[in-house]
Amino acid sequence: MFEFIGRQRELRIFGDLVARIRDGIGGRAPGECLLIGGRRRIGKSSLVEEYLRQSGLPRLFFTAAQGGDPLADLADAVAESTLPGRTAFQEDPPGTWAAAFRRLAEALPDDEVSVVVIDEVPYLMDDAKVFESNLQRAWDRELSRKPVLLLLVGSDLSMMEALNTYDRPFHQRGREMVIGPLNPAEIGSMLGLEPAAAFDAALITGGLPLICAEWTPGQDVWGFLTSALSNPVSALLVSAERSLAAEVPAQAQAREVLSAIGSGERTFTNIARAAGGVAHTSLSRAIEVLVAKRIVAAELPLATKPSKERRYRIADPYLRFWLTFIAPHMAEIERMSGDVTVERVRRSWTSWRGRAVEPLVREALARILPAHGIPAAPVVGGYWTRSNDVEIDIVGADREPIAREYLFLGSVKWLENSPFDGHDLASLAKARSALTADPVPLVAVARSGVTCAPDAHFGPAELITGWTA
Repeated sequence: MFEFIGRQRELRIFGDLVARIRDGIGGRAPGECLLIGGRRRIGKSSLVEEYLRQSGLPRLFFTAAQGGDPLADLADAVAESTLPGRTAFQEDPPGTWAAAFRRLAEALPDDEVSVVVIDEVPYLMDDAKVFESNLQRAWDRELSRKPVLLLLVGSDLSMMEALNTYDRPFHQRGREMVIGPLNPAEIGSMLGLEPAAAFDAALITGGLPLICAEWTPGQDVWGFLTSALSNPVSALLVSAERSLAAEVPAQAQAREVLSAIGSGERTFTNIARAAGGVAHTSLSRAIEVLVAKRIVAAELPLATKPSKERRYRIADPYLRFWLTFIAPHMAEIERMSGDVTVERVRRSWTSWRGRAVEPLVREALARILPAHGIPAAPVVGGYWTRSNDVEIDIVGADREPIAREYLFLGSVKWLENSPFDGHDLASLAKARSALTADPVPLVAVARSGVTCAPDAHFGPAELITGWTA
C-alpha cells in the first residue's frame, strides 16, 4: 500500500481556505467554494479524501451518478456523513434541489468548519440549469453564511469551466483549481527512481496514480511493462478505455481522429487521411471537441511571423503511449502474448520517447529558468516549417502566438549513452540562422550529458527540480 505522495500545493490550498473560513466565523459570509476540475482517474477524489482524513473536519462526500435519483443518493450520503445535523436531514428527505440545499445548510455546524464535497458535478448540470440555479440561490442566501468549505468536483473540464462563466448562475461564486497528473518529481519519489527513469515512468503512466501504484518501486521500464501487459486488469491496459468511453463522444468520429493522432499523425491533412478520409467539416468538429476536453493539444510554431502550420498531439503522455503501443495490439495482449508487445515497444522506444519527452522538457525549462545565464521566458514552445526543413525543439520567447523576440533556442537529445556533441550543436546553430540573425543563446537538453559548449545545458537531474523547487 503506497502512502499518499505529492499534491502538497493542493493540500496547502485546502488548508489555507479552511483557515480563512475559521477566521471568518461570526462574520456575514465565511463560507468558501472551490471548483476542482481534472481528467478522469487523475486522483481528484483521492486528493479530497486525503485532505478530509488529515483534517478530521465534519464532512459530507456526495458523488453524483449518471442517471438514477440524485436527491435520494444525496440523502444516503448525508446519512453516512459526520455532519452534526444529519439526523434532521434524514427525518425530512427533500424532494427538490431547493429543499435539499436548505436542509443541508441546516445540517452544517455554526461554530466550526465543515466540508461539503459534491463529486461529478457535470452529471447534475443540464441545459435548463436547474441544479446550478438552486445551488446559486442556496449559496447566496444560506450556505455561504455557514463556516463551510464547498468543494465542487468534476472530470469534464469544459463543463467545470462553464460552471463559473459569466452566463451561468454560479458565476464568480467559487475559486477554480485544475488537478493535473503526478509530476516527474512526485513519480520519482513514489517509485524510488532516479530523474531520468522518473521521466520514463511519467511518459508511460502519464502520472496517473492508479497506474503508478502498480509500478513496483525501483522497477525499470521493461520490468513494469512485462508485469502490466501480463495482467488483463492492469490499470495500464484499462484506464484509457474507461476514460475515453466517458469523455469522448461517439459522434463526430472523434475516436477515429484520436487514433490517427495517437498513431503519430500531426497535421490536419495527414490526420484526415489516417482516419479514413474524414470530411473537412467532420474532422474540424472532432478536433474541436478533443481540444476542448484537453485530450488533444493544438500548437502553432512559436515565431516572430504568423504561421498556419498547426500541429496536433495527444496531451496526456499515458494516452499517447496507450494509443501507440497498446490499443492497436489489445487482442495480442488478451491472448497472453504481452511479451510480444513489450518487444515491439522496445524496438520503438528510443525514437518514440525522444519526441514524447519534448513537452515535459519545455515545461521543466519554463519552471527552472532563469539559470546558467539563460533568462526566464513567458512562453516556451517549438518551431517547425511545413516541410520540416527547419525544426527546433525548444523556443523561448516573450509572448505567443507571435513573438516579438526570441530569448533562447534549444535542442533535445534524449538518448542513453549518446551525449549532445558538436554535430548536434552545429545543427542547432544552423537552424538558428534560418530563423533569426540575432545571436540568440543556444541550449542543449541531454539525457546523457554534453561534449561541446552550448550557451547552457540541462540534464534530467536539473530538469526535475522544476517540480521540487
